[in-house]
Amino acid sequence: MKREFAEISTEWIQLDQLIKWLGITETGGQARFLIDDGQVAVNGVIVRERRKKIFPGDLVCIDGVEYSVVKQAPDGGL
Repeated sequence: MKREFAEISTEWIQLDQLIKWLGITETGGQARFLIDDGQVAVNGVIVRERRKKIFPGDLVCIDGVEYSVVKQAPDGGL
């Protein structure tokens, strides 16, 4: 499985917003479809809650890619 980092600058982000921010979908409706269809896992568990809060340290898996959510450093880098 491919692993990538997803940097966020806030304390948390909603799952549907993260999916859009990563560029996996273009709209919230598309993100909602992926979530409702059971294609998204958070920390190894399929989730169907589109507004689930995602925090640094969470692992989000979509389409065979695992995104490790990390807090963006104050200078903009990891």
